[in-house]
Amino acid sequence: MPWSNQNGGGGPWGGGGGGGNGNGKGPWGSGPNRPGNGNNPPELDEIIRRSQDRLKRMIPGGSGGGGLVLLGLAVVAALWLFQCVYTVQPDARGVVSRFGVPAKDVAMPGLHFHFWPFERVEMVKVTEQQANIGAKSGSNSDAGLMLSGDQNIVNVQFSVLYAVTDPRAYLFNVEDPRDTLQQVSESAMREVVGSRPVQDIYRDNRQAVAEDVKNIIQATLDSYKAGISIRTVAIEDAAPPREVADAFDEVQRAEQDEDRYVEEANKYANQKLGRARGEASQIREEAAAYKDRVVKEAEGEAARFNSVYAEYAKAPDVTRERMYLETMENLMKSSRKIIMDGQSGQSVPYLSLNELMNKGAKGETK
Repeated sequence: MPWSNQNGGGGPWGGGGGGGNGNGKGPWGSGPNRPGNGNNPPELDEIIRRSQDRLKRMIPGGSGGGGLVLLGLAVVAALWLFQCVYTVQPDARGVVSRFGVPAKDVAMPGLHFHFWPFERVEMVKVTEQQANIGAKSGSNSDAGLMLSGDQNIVNVQFSVLYAVTDPRAYLFNVEDPRDTLQQVSESAMREVVGSRPVQDIYRDNRQAVAEDVKNIIQATLDSYKAGISIRTVAIEDAAPPREVADAFDEVQRAEQDEDRYVEEANKYANQKLGRARGEASQIREEAAAYKDRVVKEAEGEAARFNSVYAEYAKAPDVTRERMYLETMENLMKSSRKIIMDGQSGQSVPYLSLNELMNKGAKGETK
């Protein structure tokens, strides 16, 4: 080499591999790193050689190639067995397919075996799941905008709770079951909203709307044989578009004020009507009582007159005298003046017309 040392075969800086200064150091004064030389770590080739020696000692048959083959086969068998064994969780079901054809039986929860790679297994969650359709109010998405039956635009956000009842049909009858469910649900909601006034979706009849949507979704999925059962459809939010939200809120407040005024008017009318009905009932009761009293008095007077007339017919003179005496007794018993008969010594009541007139005048002023 052009930089070799003629004297000792050292490097250009005076250090050779085994000569020169005789210390076996490198060009910077240090010797090369060799395996087993002091505390220097072994090189990569040495590590590989040692690993091969250990592997040969572990394989039966020594250093022959048959042991490596057996070891390779064992590793391949272990990997194949690992791929063949699978576990189905309690909330799922497994569907095994052989060359794309699903098996008749569905794997229940537990440990199972299938011939991989000729067979493959797909897991399907069978517990209740939720699919959210539509965008929240105030977002920029127009996914939930729908046209109502009275030509109003409403933003509807709803959720669909469903469960997989037939895992084989769920996997092999529909290409993308969840996307299909979302599209069918949105289409069903648009159909129902488009046939009803907007107030039904806002507050008046949400439950009926959700029930109609559920029935349409279930009928459509049954026609697809998707293996999905719809449990519940819940309308979580229904609001106008962001552009008209303020005007709609103002209309809602006006409607609430209208309802409040109507309720107050009805309350006032009911109070007045109840009081009037009570007074009318009281007047009717008083009139009925007065009628009964007058009728009874008239009947009594008529009965007494008839009885007096019967007695009068029997003895007119006696009856006339008795009537006269009774009348005079009623008139004279309230008189305060008495006339004394000097000859007989008996007192005779004196009728004072002035006092009677004064008493009558006082009674009228009272």
